[in-house]
Amino acid sequence: MAAARASSTPYIIAGLGNPGREYAGSRHNVGFQCVELLARRHQISLNDRRSKVVLGQGVIRERRVVIAKPRTYVNASGAAIRYLATRFGTSPEMLIIITDDMDLPLGKLRLRASGGSGGHNGLNSIIDEVGSEAFPRLRIGIGRPVGGAVEHVLGPFTRGEEAQMTSALDQAAEAVEAWFEDGVEAAMNRFN
Repeated sequence: MAAARASSTPYIIAGLGNPGREYAGSRHNVGFQCVELLARRHQISLNDRRSKVVLGQGVIRERRVVIAKPRTYVNASGAAIRYLATRFGTSPEMLIIITDDMDLPLGKLRLRASGGSGGHNGLNSIIDEVGSEAFPRLRIGIGRPVGGAVEHVLGPFTRGEEAQMTSALDQAAEAVEAWFEDGVEAAMNRFN
């Protein structure tokens, strides 16, 4: 059974973020941070550079996976996700998109099986390019901005927020693993 699962069409786990060193520690890049953590936990190297994505392939909980970081900016993530879905023959239900959400309190997780963008431009781009809202998404709260939204999402976490985000990213990785282990509904009940 494990071999059959591992050899089927891969699930795609894509974390949203902006490429470039200047954005590496920003709130907008928590999706990148989460997929990097998942890759480390499951010894998957993110070293396959394509024009639109950096990816690695492996197995998580007996399921073949592609872990990816788009090389596009967050607001244009859809092109990278469409490329991945087409390249690997993966249906929207077998995608999981990990992204930041400033409408959630810092460190709060929200896993959903499908739905709208909630105003997130990266999710809007994916919905437009994939032609469906029927993909799971895991939102990681980055808190509401005190000042402007752009400065907030592109800014770094404060020293006090970093420990809380480390814990949130661990939980986010566990939520993805639970999704593979027990299904999205059970993972939602456990982590939301």
